[in-house]
Amino acid sequence: MSTEHRTTGPGGAARTGSTTSTTSTTGGAGGPAAAHLEDVRRSAEFEALRRSFRRVVFPTTAAFLAWYALYVLLAAYAPEFMGTRVGGSTITIGLLLGLGQFVTTFAITMAYRRWADRRFDARAEALRAQITGGAR
Repeated sequence: MSTEHRTTGPGGAARTGSTTSTTSTTGGAGGPAAAHLEDVRRSAEFEALRRSFRRVVFPTTAAFLAWYALYVLLAAYAPEFMGTRVGGSTITIGLLLGLGQFVTTFAITMAYRRWADRRFDARAEALRAQITGGAR
């Protein structure tokens, strides 16, 4: 089934496109394919993968958000502290903490990437291959 629709693109130019809807030959949304995905979601392999992901991502996210909140709160409620010059230079504690936000972001990204490469991606790929029968 194909449906034509009109949208407005950048600069207000009208564009016409089509949306193609396909119905699975496996019985639609509630058919065997959905049941298979539900079985995968309940599988021990998927649960272990999800637990592993959550064990890394949730604490890391919570720690970073706490660090960011501390920075914002210090900026709002301790401007004298944040304006303290370091070693008699023009560099302040606030500037160092702000730069620390960037450093932390890059460090977390590199650590996550390393963890994913070593411990997560191969297991996720194996599960994907199992679900799709190796098709990519």
